[in-house]
Amino acid sequence: MVAIQQRAHGDRIHHAIQSNEMAWSALVASWRRSSSLHGLDPADRRPPQRLTEPELRLSRQRIEPLLHAAQSSLERLYLAVGGVGCCVLLADKDGVPLERRGAAGDDRTFNDWGLWTGAVWSEQSEGTNGIGTCLVEKKLVTIHRDQHFHSRNTLLSCTTAPIHDHEGNLVAALDVSSCRADLTEGFLNLMAMAVSDAARFIEAENFRSAFPDARILYVPPPHHASGALIAVDHDDLVIGASRTARQAFGLTAGSFKKPLPALDLLAGGKVKGDDFSDAERKVVQRALARANGKVAVAARELGISRATLHRKLARLSPDRIGYRSPA
Repeated sequence: MVAIQQRAHGDRIHHAIQSNEMAWSALVASWRRSSSLHGLDPADRRPPQRLTEPELRLSRQRIEPLLHAAQSSLERLYLAVGGVGCCVLLADKDGVPLERRGAAGDDRTFNDWGLWTGAVWSEQSEGTNGIGTCLVEKKLVTIHRDQHFHSRNTLLSCTTAPIHDHEGNLVAALDVSSCRADLTEGFLNLMAMAVSDAARFIEAENFRSAFPDARILYVPPPHHASGALIAVDHDDLVIGASRTARQAFGLTAGSFKKPLPALDLLAGGKVKGDDFSDAERKVVQRALARANGKVAVAARELGISRATLHRKLARLSPDRIGYRSPA
């Protein structure tokens, strides 16, 4: 019976690959890559390859900051899905899970399936699957049961989201996998939302860790995309931007080779009237705000006399600077 099902699965895949009706299907495109590009056989029963312990340690070292930034998000995601028989995997860009969360009672089952740290789930190795296909397509994917290329993986349901580093490079994939047969379409949709949100949290935490001394600004981008992050130094110059921010503002690696004022970036170009007097006005305004409008206190903070500050106020358009009467 199992052999018949395996042959039927292989026949379905080969028919879909050869059919022009599904030529534009992303799933069939992945099946085609698995068969034609990687030379895989749907009926292959060999388990996933596994790294040696030294190889696994080296892979972890390569993205150690990201693994550290991901810990709390992995825990939260597992708390959300672990109770319904799912495991959580964080894989590197080569499709190798380096972190895993799962229930002890399910460990043997998931280990037998290869849903374990050190297993290789690249599309080149395992054909169409959540982790490998996500890394190729560079987007959130769900590979549900018989959508997998290998017949031995058709009892799995995998939802995976890509993770980018602080420079916008694809470096990892976050996956939730299950062997349950009763997963509904509604649950798969909820799982996809949870995985996508967790991946964005990991990216944001990793971005903050990459710029520990910078101010991190959240900028809602257009088209309802996930929030963009930019890192700004003490001179209000942009020193980093997340992938979403780079896309939203048209930034490249070369954009950071010269000073990039945050205000110019957010305003879409050089801000009119951005001169020395305007900068001086802003310094004075901040000092007055901290001093609750008291000129004497603001003058001490600025390291100038009260008379000097009054002269500056008269010169810098006092109607644009709120302060209390001279005292």
